Amino acid sequence: MERRDFVLKAGLMTALAGLASSSFGKILQPPVGGELKPVLLPPTPPLDHKGKMDIKVWVRSAMTGGVYSNVECAVAPKTMGPAPHYHLELDELMYVAEGTASVLVGNEVVQVEAGGWHLRPRMIKHTFWNAGDKPLRFYDMYFNQPFEEYLEAVFHKLTPENGYPRGSEKFIAQIEKLTKQFGLMRFPDADEEKTSIMKQFGLT
Repeated sequence: MERRDFVLKAGLMTALAGLASSSFGKILQPPVGGELKPVLLPPTPPLDHKGKMDIKVWVRSAMTGGVYSNVECAVAPKTMGPAPHYHLELDELMYVAEGTASVLVGNEVVQVEAGGWHLRPRMIKHTFWNAGDKPLRFYDMYFNQPFEEYLEAVFHKLTPENGYPRGSEKFIAQIEKLTKQFGLMRFPDADEEKTSIMKQFGLT
């Protein structure tokens, strides 16, 4: 699908979400102290997974009065996503642009192929991975919470290059602070379940 078609569909979904009476019932409002501004997002080459996984922010929550944001995510073949978790406030909508996403929802695994969408409302256990031999690339859309800020911190700020070695006390303290701030909830056996998924599907 061409990027233009995606942007049009994403805009339509955003408008419908803003008008719905469900958990997306918050109507799009101008930010405090100003009006919403048009924003042009020029096309760029598809995101590279860099051998594992990477993200790029497209629409920031601040651009939409706090209602909506999205990121592009690229996942290398045979790569596991995060440990199973759920969100207290965040609703997610995934659009797969390339490859096939395997998504755990509760205790069910669903396959979301290129061109497909998957909605994950808050309070539902989930995770994702790329079980295929080809790269996975998708857009994750977030409603009513600036979750792009969490992902930017994890992927691009809390890095060894910036003084946050993985597993260090400094790194763990920041991750715990972010998970609490964004209402991201982990299960006691999340790491064990992640390991089980990785073994079952031959993931790294």
